[in-house]
Amino acid sequence: MADFDCCIIVDDDEDIQIAARLALRGLFREIVTLSSPDRAMAAMQGRSPDVILLDANFARGATDAQEGLALLDQLLAADPEAIIVMITAHAGVNVAVDAMKHGATDFVSKPWENDRLVQTVRTAAALRRSRRAAPPREAPSPNGAPLIGSAPAMARVHSLIARAAPTDANVLVLGENGTGKELVARALHDQSLRAAKPMVTVDLGAIAAELIDSELFGHVKGAFTDARADRIGRIQAADGGTLFLDEIGNLPLHLQPKLLTVLEQRQVTPVGANKAVPVDIRVIAATNMTPTMLRDPRSFRQDLLFRLNTVEIDLPPLRDRREDIPALIDHYLAHYATRYGRPSAALSPEARDALVVYDWPGNVRALRHAVERAVILAGDAPLAPDHFALTPSGPTVLLSPVPTAPDLNLDRVERRLVEEALKKHGYNISAAAHELGVSRAALYRRMEKHGL
Repeated sequence: MADFDCCIIVDDDEDIQIAARLALRGLFREIVTLSSPDRAMAAMQGRSPDVILLDANFARGATDAQEGLALLDQLLAADPEAIIVMITAHAGVNVAVDAMKHGATDFVSKPWENDRLVQTVRTAAALRRSRRAAPPREAPSPNGAPLIGSAPAMARVHSLIARAAPTDANVLVLGENGTGKELVARALHDQSLRAAKPMVTVDLGAIAAELIDSELFGHVKGAFTDARADRIGRIQAADGGTLFLDEIGNLPLHLQPKLLTVLEQRQVTPVGANKAVPVDIRVIAATNMTPTMLRDPRSFRQDLLFRLNTVEIDLPPLRDRREDIPALIDHYLAHYATRYGRPSAALSPEARDALVVYDWPGNVRALRHAVERAVILAGDAPLAPDHFALTPSGPTVLLSPVPTAPDLNLDRVERRLVEEALKKHGYNISAAAHELGVSRAALYRRMEKHGL
């Protein structure tokens, strides 16, 4: 018996129609095939299809997907809850990305593998069913830290999350340190059909380079000197769920082809093993590298980037969405008052103005730490600008020379140098680590040590 009611296929190639109908006939009680965009709108009358499979191009020789995208817009205008899977030509990733931005749920490339087509369409139809059964839920977020913001730049982020989350498309999240990339990853997972499965996080900036291979891919006993037992890697641990690769820019070049193979073949080979293990994962990656840095083949393989950024979400720095700062302040004031058992803190108008105009080189993370410090130190007094320890920020901040007197305490000197390097480079970890002459992992450890 079929699992779902109706699928509409809109494609001008009769062979594609037949192939899709044969592959999907076990899923749907009714499959309607149409050869032109004009008939699609008419076919929607009186029907509420579970899935619409929509070709990107119809006119002979067309490759720009304009007809398909225009029809996509019309279909979604008629039914905003419609589930549309775009059919693209082989390697038509740019078209697929455009379709996702327009509101498509997912895409398949032709020629397709039938198993992949069936899985994609089944997932899409299940999403339609869940939308009918219940209203959309607000995604939970870790550590009491929701992805707060209604500024135009954040509205776009929320829109992209809502569109991309229900699909299995890989997502690349870009943004400076402290902008909330992990919160975006969590929202994508929690709003996906994989929400009941694990989201496994790998912070590639905090793992020593020589251990990344084993951490990601796992190893078998005897693969190297310290491999005393088989160990499952993070990729295999995420099977059925989401793999979040934080600081993907730290993945060594020699391991990038291995990750690319996992994404292409959906199987992983542990270090020292001869047999690959199949995995079903959705990958979300994040980095504070700029697009220019990512597109430098000397630091990042372009074929891997091509696989990771099917959907790209660019998180704005806090200085570019100052209208969100009051809401963030109020959230963290309430959060830390509860956490430390303090009365709700009053914020003076001068403090609020100072916090809004401050550039926040560490973004939301720095604001959170500043509010936490103020709640702890202020007691019952209204919070004033001085409670937040705001310091000059921006490109004019220079590294101070190491003091020779009176303070020769190594911990305090190290903390000051790390803090000033971070501020000088706008909390760009790679640049700050380079100036300090340490690795990114070593800088992360010092940041954690000093609470930065």
